[in-house]
Amino acid sequence: MDSIIDPTEAPIDRLGRLLIETGRCDARSLDRGRRAAEESGGRLELILLQLGLVSERGLVDSFAELLGLAVVPTDGYPVEPILPERLAARFLRDVRALPIAHEPGLLTVAFADPLDPFPAAAIAAATGCAIAAAIAVPIELEAAFDRLYPRDAAAPHEGDDAVPLEEDAERLKDLASEAPVIRLVNQIIFRAVETRASDIHIEPFEDRLRVRYRYDGVLHEMESPAPRLIPAITSRIKIMARLDIAERRLPQDGRIKLAVRGQEIDFRVSTVPSLHGETVVLRVLDRNAVTFDYEKLGLAPQVVHRLDEMLALPNGIVLVTGPTGSGKTTTLYTGLLTLNAVTRKVVTVEDPIEYQLRGINQIQIKPQIGLSFAALLRSILRQDPDVIMVGEIRDLETAQIAVQAALTGHLVLSTLHTNSAAAAITRLRDMGVEDYLLTAVLRGVMGQRLVRRLCDVCKQEVPAPPELVSRFRLDTRTERRPITLFHAVGCGQCRHTGYRGRQAIAEFLAPDAEIERLIFARTDHSAIERAAISAGMITMFDAGLDAALAGTTTIEEVARSIRSEN
Repeated sequence: MDSIIDPTEAPIDRLGRLLIETGRCDARSLDRGRRAAEESGGRLELILLQLGLVSERGLVDSFAELLGLAVVPTDGYPVEPILPERLAARFLRDVRALPIAHEPGLLTVAFADPLDPFPAAAIAAATGCAIAAAIAVPIELEAAFDRLYPRDAAAPHEGDDAVPLEEDAERLKDLASEAPVIRLVNQIIFRAVETRASDIHIEPFEDRLRVRYRYDGVLHEMESPAPRLIPAITSRIKIMARLDIAERRLPQDGRIKLAVRGQEIDFRVSTVPSLHGETVVLRVLDRNAVTFDYEKLGLAPQVVHRLDEMLALPNGIVLVTGPTGSGKTTTLYTGLLTLNAVTRKVVTVEDPIEYQLRGINQIQIKPQIGLSFAALLRSILRQDPDVIMVGEIRDLETAQIAVQAALTGHLVLSTLHTNSAAAAITRLRDMGVEDYLLTAVLRGVMGQRLVRRLCDVCKQEVPAPPELVSRFRLDTRTERRPITLFHAVGCGQCRHTGYRGRQAIAEFLAPDAEIERLIFARTDHSAIERAAISAGMITMFDAGLDAALAGTTTIEEVARSIRSEN
């Protein structure tokens, strides 16, 4: 992008123009930030960050482009303090600057605020070194400070008395309301959204606080804050989620809604007591990051065709199965959106409601007041719905009401936690659903998993090893010669994992006469699966092999996801 630099233009004005030119902030948001900055007397870029109108990473990258400086990588901070005899930790924290490299006469310093000339001048005067500036990501700078200059956990603030934080709810509330804690928690949350993490795990241990983000189903550890901040961080999140900060003996659940870069993002919050405090997990529910489209989900066309056929039926039960985190709800939401029409009433019963769907009646169960799946289903049937989605069939009572709803002319969609499509049939039978009812209402079962997609930027094509070709009969699955697969390499675009995003691999079982006979014969799921394969069902593992041959994932990833010994 070509941008004409006006040397007479103030740096903050150049920064605002750069934010718009790069698409990191729109003109309306920038104007809103400028008005707020004028009213409060604050710095424009800090106001934009606090209002969620620009991301922390977007601001850092804009500083780098504006000033021609490098951004300090996550692993670019030193393992021990540099020149601690000349630079006091308190001073460095106050000016938010940290030396990261030293050679004779030259000190490289990471700055959180590269537009402020004072820290560089003060550090140069104190050390007698020339200063080479770099730009720090604030949350990573804070974590580096906590690691290099740990503060006394027993006395987080000078003048505090000896009352333990864990026993003083009012003190916790005050600590959680302090600006540094608010900024740190916001940075943890915003960074998760910016980097497209699906979950944030905050876990206290005896000597540290571990922060991990889940990317594409796999947890990655981040630079963690100091252990002394455990009570304050937990309390801040509980305040944001409107939970009881004084209750630390029982699990709690809540929600947070925040504006991140002008977009409303929901977070589902869960706290559970543990040995050294409360573990906190935040599920990031970003509607903008979720695609309700079969093709973008990666589902094979033949599976989508079978699913659409079942969803077009006027009644019956259609199930999606798989373990937690296998994308079942996303698949059902996608199906619901294809069914959503003015002529059709669609109702969902969920625990919890993850994404709000326009035009669909969504209801949250509340077991603590007796509002269970079964109780809600009974009431919903009196509301004359056409399509009902039940978040999960967990017990016989819910299963029986779902069957009755299907028998009386409703289309029922739901999920089960089973390892395969065939296992769903035996699970319902084990719950106590009669065989004749099962064969009467079951229209189809889709089993699915999520596998990580290879990064298109760095994936590497290699000849398939002969032993893999032989073991998985890859030569019968493709006409391409030589047979090639792709390996994960890793680059900056994929956080050096080799993978970027996830896709679904699935199998679809539609009961036919032979499968109905096996159900009445009370055979196990293996016999049912063999019959489905004979009738043309492509298994999840086979679908995964096809995806690997197509270059969208790897055989190792398929095996990891399905845990197959095939």
